[in-house]
Amino acid sequence: MQDARSKSLIHFHIIVFIFGFTSILGALISIDAIPLVWYRMLIASISLAVFFYFYNKTYFKLNPDLVWYVVFAGFIIVLHWITFFHAIKIAGVSLTLSMMSMGAFITAILEPLFFKRKFFVYEFLFGALAALGVLLIFNAEFQYLKGILIALLSTFLSVIFTLINGKIVHRAKPISLSFYELLVGTIAISSYLILTNQFEWKNLTLVGYDILWLILLGVLCTAYAFNASIKVMKNLSPFTVMMLINLEPVYGILLSLIIFGEKEFMSLNYYIGLGIVLGSILLNGIFKLRKQAKEKAL
Repeated sequence: MQDARSKSLIHFHIIVFIFGFTSILGALISIDAIPLVWYRMLIASISLAVFFYFYNKTYFKLNPDLVWYVVFAGFIIVLHWITFFHAIKIAGVSLTLSMMSMGAFITAILEPLFFKRKFFVYEFLFGALAALGVLLIFNAEFQYLKGILIALLSTFLSVIFTLINGKIVHRAKPISLSFYELLVGTIAISSYLILTNQFEWKNLTLVGYDILWLILLGVLCTAYAFNASIKVMKNLSPFTVMMLINLEPVYGILLSLIIFGEKEFMSLNYYIGLGIVLGSILLNGIFKLRKQAKEKAL
């Protein structure tokens, strides 16, 4: 079990790096957030459907008892991605990713209620430390208030999505859950575009390398990473998942500085706040390792 958890931790670090790359793709793609998410979910859904058809058709099967969970999760992930990419468009990669660190704090509050388990004070403390870092970032970059608030909403939606999947991941194949959540999301956003008369070529027109970035976003960052992020929940708690996601800003910010240069540079207080966030992740990891060592010794 411990070996499985260690492998899941390593695997999820790779996934988080891919998540960081996702934000870069969101900034590179020229279209607005809603059509961007539509393309992303459509490409990912088709990719998984083709994989199921040629590799294992049993992946299409889903427990009927999970249908409403999957429908709800599909709507949540659509809203999460739309708010995420919209925040990137108006506030930039670095600032949007920094707000994702609030996920651990929100999870520490909601997970005990959601799973009806004991409340761990240390989870709240490490989550609160991450929140302190976010407050510093907030004060340092107040001119991006709208983008910060949208990014925080996106983070809250991400937590809800993680908690839902943490509840049902042991009752179905993770890859099947991924496919149907993406399919629900594709149908939901398609319906929205049709009902609001936005399903027009002028809103979906791609230019330059958009198609290449969208294929990478849909296949690598969604069909693969989305499924893998659900699969690791069999061995990792939602809180651990959200704490590891706090590394996404590191990978994303480093990539954005390399790719976009001075455009992504922030104030000193921003980086101090980010340092506090990273410190909370490190302290959480050290605490958990010591806790596990004591439990094994007993």
